[in-house]
Amino acid sequence: MASLDSVIDPVLDKDGVRLTVDDAIATVTLTNPAKRNAQSPALWRALTEAGRLLPGTVRVVVLRAEGKSFSAGLDRQAFTPEGFDGEPSFIDLARGGDAELDATIAEYQAAFTWWRRSDIVSIAAVQGHAIGAGFQLALACDLRVVADDVQFAMRETSLGLVPDLTGTYPLVSLVGYARALEICATGRFVQAEEAERTGLANLAVPGDQLDDAVRDLAAALLSAPRDAVIETKALLQGVGERTYEEQRVAERAAQGRRLRDLAGVGE
Repeated sequence: MASLDSVIDPVLDKDGVRLTVDDAIATVTLTNPAKRNAQSPALWRALTEAGRLLPGTVRVVVLRAEGKSFSAGLDRQAFTPEGFDGEPSFIDLARGGDAELDATIAEYQAAFTWWRRSDIVSIAAVQGHAIGAGFQLALACDLRVVADDVQFAMRETSLGLVPDLTGTYPLVSLVGYARALEICATGRFVQAEEAERTGLANLAVPGDQLDDAVRDLAAALLSAPRDAVIETKALLQGVGERTYEEQRVAERAAQGRRLRDLAGVGE
């Protein structure tokens, strides 16, 4: 079976990231299977650039990875005294000022934040290992479809660190505080059956069906009018910040906008 982006000229192809666009569907592919798609600051900058380069026609973004693993997490070179060429090492970051450290981590986080934009729906297609930063990248997306060999793990705590690439918020939102704490503090693997049962995955399928399942889900998302999906996504994203009564008000306002738009009398 051809891959989701194999016959389309890339919009971006560098530092282990490829972006292709086919009308309303964009595909972001991690392209370093030899290193199990290990992550680095250069890769994070490429992911951030992919988000900036999305055309306005795009409604669904698929995140996938070449090879047997989605992403084995942060490249181990980050833990050496030298770090990555041209990048501050962890030791350099630790010795710097608070503002510099905060700004650097914020730059890294930018690669993980745009997937939940209100104008798109993002789907992570995850196979094999998704560890640490790989787990957090899958969590950055709105939806996750996983192969039956998937193995999620949050290993930062066992390394003396914390998950800092935006993964804690969606993890708690999906599985609850107690299970999220246990997953992070133990660093254990979460496999396909548990991922689907606890809500980490929307769907688990045999590995050879992963691309087809993602295509079917993308097609289903595109079947609804774009503005209705955008309004619905915004309503659901705001639930945690609103009371029940505030959510009722937000629903009424959103429906009013939809009715006026459908009637041709909207702004």
